[in-house]
Amino acid sequence: MFLGKVVGSIVSTRKSEKLIGNKFMIVEPIHHMKGDQARLVAIDIIGAGIGEYVLVAEGSAARIGCGMDNAPVDAAIVGIVDDGQDWIKE
Repeated sequence: MFLGKVVGSIVSTRKSEKLIGNKFMIVEPIHHMKGDQARLVAIDIIGAGIGEYVLVAEGSAARIGCGMDNAPVDAAIVGIVDDGQDWIKE
């Protein structure tokens, strides 16, 4: 799991049937948690907005965390950060 900032959204009219009805957001990991990732697309089941800091689960934890065990999901927004933003440095 990592912390990131929602920087945009994606609209996909054609996709796997298991993804229909879901929202996709572009998430940028915060500076000291980036590793080798710049940005990624994450399924959003909690209603995060652009500019919010979020918790992102990856891999099987993403599928389980959003209740989509059989869907092609590799990253999911599983929480919105309400407090602690003072120590987040971009």
